[in-house]
Amino acid sequence: MNYNSNRLPPCMIGTWAWGAGSNGSKIVFGKKYDEAQLMKTFETACNKDFYLWDTAEVYGMGNAEKLLGKCINNNPNILVSTKYHPEKKYKSGAAEKALYNSIKRLGTDHVYLYWLHRPCNIRQNMNEMSMLVKHGLICNIGLSNCNVSQIKEAQEELNKHGLKLYAVQNHYSLLSEERQKEVLDYCAANDILFFGYMILEQGALTGCYSEKNPLPFLSYRGLVFGKGKLKKIQKLIDYEHELAAKYGVDTAQIPIAWAIAKKVIPIIGLTKPEHAMSLNKGVNVSLQPQEILFLENLASESGVICKGIWE
Repeated sequence: MNYNSNRLPPCMIGTWAWGAGSNGSKIVFGKKYDEAQLMKTFETACNKDFYLWDTAEVYGMGNAEKLLGKCINNNPNILVSTKYHPEKKYKSGAAEKALYNSIKRLGTDHVYLYWLHRPCNIRQNMNEMSMLVKHGLICNIGLSNCNVSQIKEAQEELNKHGLKLYAVQNHYSLLSEERQKEVLDYCAANDILFFGYMILEQGALTGCYSEKNPLPFLSYRGLVFGKGKLKKIQKLIDYEHELAAKYGVDTAQIPIAWAIAKKVIPIIGLTKPEHAMSLNKGVNVSLQPQEILFLENLASESGVICKGIWE
């Protein structure tokens, strides 16, 4: 494995589906996690050079961080990204306390990338997070679920400390609202990395589900993406199947290849070793311009626009 923080892998691996409890695997995804399977998945992914891992204090309310920390086992070659979920009212020292708790659960002494999970009290939180960079606890700062105005606000505050905003992490998929064009353009023009989450819309765009085979009903994703929506996007899924057959990959790799073609670093949740193997093959797919356009047209024609309740 050749780890290099200056040359990131094509995908970041997400752990939203890891860990039990509130906001964990069963409630959000409708499936119980298997610790041994997830640890094997971690090993397989790292062996394929996917060494950038994303988590958050609210994923399974700390449980995802604990399990990821167990997998990492203090391996300095793994680059860890985690998030601070602020309260609406700013409280001095809250970000620092949250970071120390995350570091403890992860079993490390710092994180590569620390995100403000939602854009609340941006200036105060950026100021506090700047101090954490200077203390060597975090290497880079990111902002999630934000618009261009909020990105500029974060940048202005970080500039006071001689720092820059390293990355933005927003919902990004063929079905997300306007596909973040304004934010993407701004990030590209200002040397800010753009990470996209829910590229596969929590499974809806993988080709594994349909009107006749819906997502788990007793789960957040099943309730949000019901049979009616699955029926509307069937033509899009059919075309994904067609492209997958052409390129010799799983259908789930087509939306990922589309995102990479848009200069986005996809955040892909992995729960099985075979998913890591498929992803390793899929990141090498280069879609043709006409294929990208046709995917986007089919997505638009479906009339389905996905937006999380937190956005």
